[in-house]
Amino acid sequence: MSNAIDYRDSFTEPKDAPAEDAVSNTGIPEFPLKRPERRSQPVELDLRSKVLFWLFSVTLHVLSLIPDFILYPLGEIGGKIAYRLDRRHIRIGLKNLELAFPEKTQAERECILRDSYVNLGRSAAEYVRLGGFFYRRLKRRVTYQGLIHFARALRAKPGSGALVLTAHFGNFELLLAAHALHGYEISLVHHTQRFLAGDALMTFIRERAGVDIIRKHSAARAVLRALKDGDLVGIPYDQNAKRSEAVFVPFFGEAAATAGAVTRLAMISGAPVVPVFLVRQPDQRHHRIVIREAISLQRSGDTDSDVLENTRRFVKAVEDIVREHPSQFLWTHRRYKTRPRGSAPIYDWEVRRKHSGRTLGAATRKRPQ
Repeated sequence: MSNAIDYRDSFTEPKDAPAEDAVSNTGIPEFPLKRPERRSQPVELDLRSKVLFWLFSVTLHVLSLIPDFILYPLGEIGGKIAYRLDRRHIRIGLKNLELAFPEKTQAERECILRDSYVNLGRSAAEYVRLGGFFYRRLKRRVTYQGLIHFARALRAKPGSGALVLTAHFGNFELLLAAHALHGYEISLVHHTQRFLAGDALMTFIRERAGVDIIRKHSAARAVLRALKDGDLVGIPYDQNAKRSEAVFVPFFGEAAATAGAVTRLAMISGAPVVPVFLVRQPDQRHHRIVIREAISLQRSGDTDSDVLENTRRFVKAVEDIVREHPSQFLWTHRRYKTRPRGSAPIYDWEVRRKHSGRTLGAATRKRPQ
């Protein structure tokens, strides 16, 4: 396997960069090479799930034969149709955008959300490519920006690996796949989905590209083991956390329940935490893996205080990239679902609907025969 990556179109070394920070046009040797063995834990499928998995896989391979000049417009049209029909998630997205950008008009927020749906449509078209016959060609559309930050982080603590802090932003699936397709090791912490056939398909596509899957139910030990082996471990850090796992830190000025376990893993392992995001380019078909400077960790000796402050820094890195490219973020997730005790719900219409349903159900049960 070749150890060379052509970065010449995506990276220009600063003229005043110290010699020890040099990054060559053929990549940086600190990226861990992909190993043949896997840590992935397969999920057992029943007969129905197996049939659905093969049906989905065959469908993706057939669809991947569609040329780009047809496939991309189909994805964009699908995104626009979803924006018109997906009323429940549109309401969630607009509420999130209202919190994030109160200074913008309603029309501006609707435009951001509509463009976000179109981005999802384009990502779906690329997912067909990723799941089909010619998936390896996608790496030609992905370049790097900011490799110097990865180089510094990995050289600062040789052999410690790194936590790749990312989000459901741009084309998230392509971010990890593209890096792995270049021949380098990367793992992903993955929450097993209830729809097992869909989970199996997602796992198959990721693993075929070279991404190693770490199941969330056994993530802590597996992540520490991967970091000890010098691997890169990708962790999406933009999702709502359960109350039992939550640390509340600001996300666009509103308290957001965030997984504190990730911060604890970073502090225990000592591995650098590097923000990395895939940014779609203006031509809509090419991407840059944008790498930011590793996040310094507070270590005051007060564990609770350190976890809170470091979690805040991690979430701030996600917020920064979203502010730069708001239409590439997944706004329809209920990021503020779990609330601090005593705080009013953000998505209060869902609470009212559930309360109405319970009240109606109770009235029905009490109705005399």
